[in-house]
Amino acid sequence: MTIRSILIANRGEIAVRIIRAAKALGIRTVQVHSAADADMLAVKLADEAVNIGPPSAAKSYLNIERIIEAAKSAGVDAVHPGYGFLSENAGFARAVTDAGMIFIGPSADAISLLGDKVAARSVAAKAGVPTVPGSDGRIEDMAVARDIIAETGFPAMIKAAAGGGGRGIRIVDTMEDFERQFPLAAAEAKAAFGDGGLYIEKVITKARHVEVQILGDGENAVHCYERECSLQRRRQKVWEEAPSCRLPADVRTALCESAVALAKSVGYKGAGTVEYLYDEDAGEFYFIEVNTRIQVEHPVTEMVTGIDLVQEMIRVAGGEKLSVTQDDIALSGHAIECRINAEDPAKGFMPGPGTVAKLVVPEGEGIRFDTFLYEGYTVPPFYDSLLGKLIVHAESRAACLKKLEAALSGLHIEGLATTIPLHLALCRDEAVAEGAFHTRFLEPWLETHFNPQTPAKVHEEASS
Repeated sequence: MTIRSILIANRGEIAVRIIRAAKALGIRTVQVHSAADADMLAVKLADEAVNIGPPSAAKSYLNIERIIEAAKSAGVDAVHPGYGFLSENAGFARAVTDAGMIFIGPSADAISLLGDKVAARSVAAKAGVPTVPGSDGRIEDMAVARDIIAETGFPAMIKAAAGGGGRGIRIVDTMEDFERQFPLAAAEAKAAFGDGGLYIEKVITKARHVEVQILGDGENAVHCYERECSLQRRRQKVWEEAPSCRLPADVRTALCESAVALAKSVGYKGAGTVEYLYDEDAGEFYFIEVNTRIQVEHPVTEMVTGIDLVQEMIRVAGGEKLSVTQDDIALSGHAIECRINAEDPAKGFMPGPGTVAKLVVPEGEGIRFDTFLYEGYTVPPFYDSLLGKLIVHAESRAACLKKLEAALSGLHIEGLATTIPLHLALCRDEAVAEGAFHTRFLEPWLETHFNPQTPAKVHEEASS
């Protein structure tokens, strides 16, 4: 193991998560932060902290030169990028290694290959993984795009070739809509990822979003089974589960084996996620992309497999082989994660940063809350609204839903609006209980089923 110190090039709950994993391995931690994040929990927990710039992410967390300078001055062995920001930026990975440090993740070449969704489609196809019908490469010309749309038909999806998190994506239902949305998607992708490249995919109606967690050491690769991520609002995941609640055993086997085949085909090193769409009616699955980083929803996989994914990726980056074989990895029970955001569901999910007046976190076996909050902390308005992730684990999905409802009722973040009432309503919904949902389920459900006052009242009564 060659890593003795790590710089965390991120913020929020994932920075806290990485620091705790590193400390468990006896590794020194250095936390970078913007001026707006000087008081965040990760800064308090790390062995050392370095201010890398003003609140603007472009001048701090996305400033490669400044982060490399901080890493050099702190004398660290390695850099962990977390998720978001520079985590899938091949230039950043290369800058870290060129500076003589270890990038905790796949190589810059692997990120370039798999982080570009168009290139990844080609890799997947060569590895024998079925892909969603669509363009074979990047689309720059509107006339070419029209021809592809004519073949795939509507609805169709315009997607950014780089990045993730639902940005640079547009679903279109008519040619007029397509011609209007195409340049908007390109502009959004350029602003978010510095790359305006696009491609086109056919929309699989009522598809489920299922992803497979992979781990590789450059020679061998394994899967840690799959996660269900179909409950999404504006293509942002709201609720995740492991394993998928309605995936036949033979499909699970084929899906997971295809992810490992893809990982082995590129000599993947580190933690990553292979994402698929599953057509439940047809019983078919299609590759959509690879995320070459740790995912927000990784805790549900940890809960059902017992594997610490962040520690594993640090060990592998430090030169060790995978600590587990495929035969060592087994599913145990069911886990669900709720993303708790600083948003008000009763007001159209308006962001609501503020000061945490009181924080009460439920405790008990199989309950976990990953967060960067503490009482008195002021959530800055400059970044993603994610406050934390409530994760519960139980022997069955039904038991997990009951435990989740109780845990949500016991989680109190006073001083700012949160999405807890939404998650309470989802816990009590019949379709959710049956697992009868898909990627286009949640937004219509919000219009017809979700009365924000009802769960809020229940939540208020539960706290009294």
